[in-house]
Amino acid sequence: MAVYLRAWRSRVVLEGFIGTGLITAGSLTPAYLPLNSPWWSRLGRMGLVGPTWRVVGTALALLGVGLLIDSWLRLRPGRQWERPRGIRAGMHPWAVLGVWGLPLLLAPPIFSHDAYSYAAQGWLLVNGISPYDGYPGLLPGAFADQVAQEWRYTRTPYGPLSLQIQHLIVHLTCDNPYWSAVLMRVPALLGVILIGLLLPRLARRTGHDPYFAAWFASLNPLLVIDFIGGAHNDSLMMGLLVLGLWVATLAGWAWLPAALVVGVAAAIKQPAVMGALALPVIRRTMRGWAPREVGVTLGRVVVSLLLAAASFSLLSWVTGLGFGWYHAVDVPGMVMTVSPSTLVGLAIRWVLNLLGAHAAAAQVISVTHTVGMVLGFLGLAVLAVRYLPTRPLAFLAWGYLAFTLASPALHSWYVLWGAILLPLVDRAVRFVRTAVWATVVLLAYDAVNLSWRNGVLAVGVAAVVLLAAHLVWHERSTGQGWSFRGRLRVRRRHRPAGPGHGGAPGPSGDVAQ
Repeated sequence: MAVYLRAWRSRVVLEGFIGTGLITAGSLTPAYLPLNSPWWSRLGRMGLVGPTWRVVGTALALLGVGLLIDSWLRLRPGRQWERPRGIRAGMHPWAVLGVWGLPLLLAPPIFSHDAYSYAAQGWLLVNGISPYDGYPGLLPGAFADQVAQEWRYTRTPYGPLSLQIQHLIVHLTCDNPYWSAVLMRVPALLGVILIGLLLPRLARRTGHDPYFAAWFASLNPLLVIDFIGGAHNDSLMMGLLVLGLWVATLAGWAWLPAALVVGVAAAIKQPAVMGALALPVIRRTMRGWAPREVGVTLGRVVVSLLLAAASFSLLSWVTGLGFGWYHAVDVPGMVMTVSPSTLVGLAIRWVLNLLGAHAAAAQVISVTHTVGMVLGFLGLAVLAVRYLPTRPLAFLAWGYLAFTLASPALHSWYVLWGAILLPLVDRAVRFVRTAVWATVVLLAYDAVNLSWRNGVLAVGVAAVVLLAAHLVWHERSTGQGWSFRGRLRVRRRHRPAGPGHGGAPGPSGDVAQ
């Protein structure tokens, strides 16, 4: 409690609190608020409707994003450890996250309609319809009306455990459409708790800086806005994945139960299964390319994958939903989003249309999406050969980022898969400037999207310019750049190398105590 009160007394933390409060106020605009939302009657009584409120609400949300980013940057662990500040000076990340997240808890879903889709999928299950076979529009009414038009007639690719959680939440809210969507934030909060609790500990045990991990991952504005505000099920997936990675560091054979945990995470959202590749190599990295060593490592990886698949299959059977998600894996790419393969496809389509090849132009985006996925899997293979045998956590971080960039659909909450694990990459501070800029760019895209939906695009463009200018100013005013001097010294317990021991030659393999 004292730590929490100390956070409330910090002006920097309060700046972020004001920011999330303004974002909450700005969410009460048409951009992401369904037409049948109960908020409209309340807003009407307060006179907060019409074009004026769209401009004001958009401006409030974008100002809130700017304040949250500024607060996050000012809490960054400083270069000079002798003059600590922010979370390294005793500002506990849990307390900061608790203050920042408070205004978002009862707000409607922020910057996304996905939580409304979750509620509609739970409503399908209440009525005995599998979301793998049906779609929200199959049951006309309040639940379907909340879902974004582009997803109203599509089946879901989510894991079976995620769907049963959605079913439970709809049941607990007595089938209330709006509150079902809001309470989808509960499993997302569980994921945030797991990330905030275990990621710094995982960083410490693997020889990385827990302060940097807490600042960059747990307090990242993308995590605050997308996982807490947006209530995305990616939050619980990543929380369970971090739990599995942490369990794998506990003892020589702890990767076996950790693989079962990763299977549970995949039952929330399937990309978590990639974590099973890294589990057996976290404590015992591969010591050379001798055939016997390769065989032992490969055998462990295969066992880890089989255990993850077993727990995933068991949950699929227990929930009674089976593997119907397989027929909807292409659903996220059905709606055009700003992804590298989509942008390339749009450019080629424009050229083909100029040349009069309209038939080819109509098919080009699906082709670039396919090429992008092929390149993504090839990239994963290269990363697996280069990093997985000796630096498994680096493989996961870069692998998730590569997979996200190669996917037909690119969303900021997808980028968090790899970004959350980035502090576990050796010498991750080399990439902090790029990562911070990427965070701001993704939030700037959200800002433009929000303003476009509210019909005030100029406000969003102005906000993007101000965000970029502020980040440049921050870099110059600190006079520190983005380097972190004085890496955290962690005492290691060395173990003899061998199949039965946890020793390893590199920083990722040695488990710090």
